[in-house]
Amino acid sequence: MTAIHIPAREGRAFRIRAGQEFRVIDPEGEQVADLFCFVDGDVSEYLSAEHTRVALGRLWPRIGESFVTNRRRLPVLTWIADDSPGVHDMLCAACSQERYALLGHVGHHASCEENLRLAMAALGHSQIDVPQPVNIFEANPIEADGTLGIEPAPTMPGDSVTLRAEMDVIVAVTACPQDITPLCGGTPTAIDVELSG
Repeated sequence: MTAIHIPAREGRAFRIRAGQEFRVIDPEGEQVADLFCFVDGDVSEYLSAEHTRVALGRLWPRIGESFVTNRRRLPVLTWIADDSPGVHDMLCAACSQERYALLGHVGHHASCEENLRLAMAALGHSQIDVPQPVNIFEANPIEADGTLGIEPAPTMPGDSVTLRAEMDVIVAVTACPQDITPLCGGTPTAIDVELSG
């Protein structure tokens, strides 16, 4: 097993072989992990939240169901286990410098978009699209009138999810830096990843 520690407000990217499983862990609780997945060898193909929603007819896959790519290849990652409260999101875009400016922050602020770009550049991919992330542990309840809420991640220390790669991929995970809304409990913390094999 390989362990990857992602410090608060940072991101990491790593290669995963087809058939390999990985676990995303919230070691301290109330922390969101933005997950992105690109096909190794062609990063213009990537896990697509919008295509997955259409393919499954659901806002989030059930255990045993798979995420698909922007080219509708089935599958790219499969949702294997959920040892958390089961609250996740595939509707909200990754936070960005522009998002923090709109929230009133002046100056530079770490973001999931920047973390993704830095992590992928470290593996030699400086030119990438920024897809809609798979927001693990993110709580955005949809109200009856269609309003999208923002609540702290409901995770406790050690809560985790497990996924399996169905093709050779590059996975990037960021420990979301959001500290203006309650999304990460107000104080972002680290995320851990464990790779099987």
